[in-house]
Amino acid sequence: MRAAIATAAAAATLALAVPAHAAPFTPTPGADGVGDPLYPTLGNGGYDVRHYDLSFDFTPVTYDFRATMKIRARATQDLSSFNLDVDALTVDTVEVEGARATWTTAPGQTGQELTVTPARPLRDHRTFDVEVTYHGNGKTKPAGLPGWRLMSDGGFASAAQASRADTFAPVNDHPSDKATWTFHLTAPKGWTPAANGTLTGRRDAPGAGRTWDFALNSPMAPELLGISVNRQSYLYGRGPHGVRLRHLVPEDQVARYRPVVEETGGQLAWLERTLGVRYPFDTYGVQIVRDGYGDALENQTLSLFGPGWFERPTYSTTMVHELTHQWFGDSVTPTTWQDAWLNEGPAVFYAAVWADQKGFQPIEEKMRTAYAKLDEVRKTDGPPGKPTGLGGFNIYDGAAVTLYALRQQIGQDEFDAVMKAWLTGHRHANASTEDFVDNAVKVTGDASVGVFLRHWLFDLDNPPMPGHPDWS
Repeated sequence: MRAAIATAAAAATLALAVPAHAAPFTPTPGADGVGDPLYPTLGNGGYDVRHYDLSFDFTPVTYDFRATMKIRARATQDLSSFNLDVDALTVDTVEVEGARATWTTAPGQTGQELTVTPARPLRDHRTFDVEVTYHGNGKTKPAGLPGWRLMSDGGFASAAQASRADTFAPVNDHPSDKATWTFHLTAPKGWTPAANGTLTGRRDAPGAGRTWDFALNSPMAPELLGISVNRQSYLYGRGPHGVRLRHLVPEDQVARYRPVVEETGGQLAWLERTLGVRYPFDTYGVQIVRDGYGDALENQTLSLFGPGWFERPTYSTTMVHELTHQWFGDSVTPTTWQDAWLNEGPAVFYAAVWADQKGFQPIEEKMRTAYAKLDEVRKTDGPPGKPTGLGGFNIYDGAAVTLYALRQQIGQDEFDAVMKAWLTGHRHANASTEDFVDNAVKVTGDASVGVFLRHWLFDLDNPPMPGHPDWS
């Protein structure tokens, strides 16, 4: 009797250990793209990055670098192999879970594809670690557009949008895959590195170098990567409710730019009042470079500016534009690049509100001019919600006109509520155009708002502007 009981217990234990309906293990390669409507092979499928840890040793003047990227990711399928995006990087070794992996590189749509085959396939839902060692030179011509901005002092700054983070490190280079980051930037003493997030420490490195450590604890898309090594100086301050401000300017131009960067705290407070939402990160700053870059870019927590902007009396409008992106684009990040109007529309719109209040330009004048131009742009470059490419008038001023029309249609209070709910409901996440439309309908309780927005976002002709029947 005891033997029979023991045998039955053993059988029950075996049944629990090996489920009768366990899913079969069928590893297959991860996709070489995420199916973005504008760039189908941008990014990679089969996994979700949780954390990037980048060690980057840079030699000024020669622009040589040696680096190691450590990635923690979670498989979203059984994986026999997976891809990372690289461009103009020479890969030395790849390890997965501490074991040497085999790898190949091949041309991709915007750069190169690094295909990694682990020593053992990876199971769905499993968290795994990847380590890639590599080297290169910042002057190397990439297959795609360059992400490096070279300075006359022998340093550099990164301008990685929209898919150029892969010229600095192996990444899953699509905005839909956000992750936290740590950085360890090494340079000779006398040179100053900077990165997204907070400086957590400095330590001596072999030879005459020094390593600067940074941590970004809020998730970031790779396209917002903001690393640099230059002859630059840190300037510090405090924003509203204790937000830490740290700025970088050329070390020999501190007196020129200190008054400029000190305006940031007031701009931050203005946007918090206007949006009704606190700044979404724990630090912010502006980086003004000496030369080598002429645009402005919303690198997460550290916006990048070329010096030419500050020769204009209205430079603060551009500063507010990039600061607005910290909410729209950096915290709430579009699901695909076809949703890019969700970044640029609010940045143009709220910068226009700022310019109106400062007496630079009435917002109605700006919107009326943009409305007239948008009608033709819809037919050539696509409407704001369905552009045929990035960087066009339709997703910048055209999208701002769409938001202006929404404010005209539902009134200031309802508009403010829609935008506030958008920022709080999707904080540190990805969201799409349809999510925005749904949010507007939910906040207003009016299904016709969804119809209104879809006309403005997708029609090939301008809808009538509420409150301005004379606009054409």
